[in-house]
Formats: sequence, structure tokens, C-alpha cells
Amino acid sequence: MKRTSFAIRVLFALCLLGATFNHLRADIEHGLLWDYGLGNRAVFASRIYWSALTVLDPLAAVLLFAKPRAGIGLTALIIFSDVIHNTYYVAISDQWTESFYLSQVGFLVLVFALSPIAWRGLQSKTTIREANVRG
Repeated sequence: MKRTSFAIRVLFALCLLGATFNHLRADIEHGLLWDYGLGNRAVFASRIYWSALTVLDPLAAVLLFAKPRAGIGLTALIIFSDVIHNTYYVAISDQWTESFYLSQVGFLVLVFALSPIAWRGLQSKTTIREANVRG
């Protein structure tokens, strides 16, 4: 179970790092607070959110290994909020079949399906102490 948890967290981290690359590329090409081509339809708070993902995505990737439970939780929070947030813009732009959106929804499904498995595969300090006492 520990190996499965680790493999799931590696998958999550790779997806988050791919997203980080996309956000960094956008930041470099278009500057921070870019409107992602939406012009006036992209409110300032959305621009802040998209820019914040440049930091939050790699933070979650690191936490998946440094503090796995926090990393799993942050990953779930990021992708859930990202899909909810971007669904609004997809709706107003009629972009339902765009690959960026479908990949985000796919990642959301993966995270919510696999997070409980990854979580269960983590040993708590209490469980480790109990195993050492019994051993």
C-alpha cells in the first residue's frame, strides 16, 4: 500500500509540475496577471488566482513528499478550485471540448478517485510507534 501511495503521489506531482510549466510559460510570455486571452471578461481576481497557481502548484508537488497529507489536501483543493473557476470561463467562451479544460477535469477525477488510496497508504507516527512496540 505504501508503494501505491507513493506512485499516486508521483503521478499527482508530475501533473502539478506540468501545470507549473504552463503557468510559468504564460507568465514569461505574457507577464504576471495575464488575462489568458479573455480581455475584459477576465476579472482581476481571476488573474491573481491564475498567477498564484505558478507558486501553489509546485508547492503542492513538494508537499506530496515532504508532508504527504498536506500535499494531497492541497492538490485536491487546487484542482477542485481550478475546475470550478475555469468552468465559468469555459462556459462564457464555449470551450467545453478544449484540451486544457478536459485535462483539468480528468485530473480532478483522478485526484478524487485516487486520493483516498494515497492517504490510506501513509503510515501515521502513531501506527509506526504501535508497530515498533509490537515488533
